[in-house]
Amino acid sequence: MTFNDFVLPVNFSYQANVWGRVSRNVEANREQAQASAADLAVVNLSLHATLAVDYFAARTLDTEQKLLQDTVTQYEQAFQLNEDRYQGGLGSEVEVGQAKTILQTTRAQLVDVGVARTQYEHAVAVLVGRAPADFTLPPLPLTTPPPPIPIGVPSELLERRPDIAAAERRVAAANAQIGLAETAYYPLVNIVGSGGFESGSITTLLQGPGAMWTVGASIAQTLFDGGRRRAATDEAKASYDSSVASYRQTVLTSFQQVEDNLAALRILEKEAGIQTSAVEAAQRSLDLSNARFDGGVTSYLEVITAQNADLSDELTSVNILGRRMASAVLLIEAIGGGWDRGSLPQRPECCGKLVASRD
Repeated sequence: MTFNDFVLPVNFSYQANVWGRVSRNVEANREQAQASAADLAVVNLSLHATLAVDYFAARTLDTEQKLLQDTVTQYEQAFQLNEDRYQGGLGSEVEVGQAKTILQTTRAQLVDVGVARTQYEHAVAVLVGRAPADFTLPPLPLTTPPPPIPIGVPSELLERRPDIAAAERRVAAANAQIGLAETAYYPLVNIVGSGGFESGSITTLLQGPGAMWTVGASIAQTLFDGGRRRAATDEAKASYDSSVASYRQTVLTSFQQVEDNLAALRILEKEAGIQTSAVEAAQRSLDLSNARFDGGVTSYLEVITAQNADLSDELTSVNILGRRMASAVLLIEAIGGGWDRGSLPQRPECCGKLVASRD
């Protein structure tokens, strides 16, 4: 004899949030997700800072190129003057050789600057997602010093640095992990149930008499684990202490970076003023040497010495300006670059995103 038995089962299980076991787990993972969002902001800020530093380095080299090009033009005129004086019997071949030497040396410097400038142009291309061969950065000499940068009070820095936010979120996650580890000492409570329909005929499977259901609860408690729960709790506490130390170190490093770049900007600004005076003095010395040479009082060697000093001082002034721009970029990075803690997703477990939505 053959019997038919059709069953349509439905089973469910729910872990009750007793002792905070579930909520602590959710809290720990939420904090970790927010820390990951802050880590993403750190990478984004670092890439933008690197791009800005490379850009201003290229602009600094543009300024050097322009200075060297102008200097080469002046040296070409000086070389031609000495050549004409030699041909007219007023100068010596030694002076012609000296003029040619400094001219060719400066031309070599100009070519060498072009190599470094090309490398920075390629670095900028990669950072903006372009192939270096298809990217061009037109020359634009750097002439303007960095603008004043508002810093704010130190407490605001804690709200504007994504790396500090990430470290703080990891401290919160580690704290939640301690609570989660401690819940292992308490029973695990589950609510289970099953239901469905059962009938000997498929035509009456979903009718009332075929319905069945059961609901119950289960409680499980570990009586002996050989110290496993204690070790897990100790591990969670040690991890928390480590994350607190890491947070403290991140905060101190952040303050150091701000102060370092503030000091760099302040000192470089003072150095730039002194270097400007040095450039003006070198230019006056060069003018006097040219006048003495034209009057036949001195040899062309004195002019060359003054030219070298003037060019060296002007190149130093350009490099100081480039360093000031780089320090300004690093200072902006050190104070967060406009990021704030409100950019973190408040409930990443709901939206599934590591960035906060903006209207």
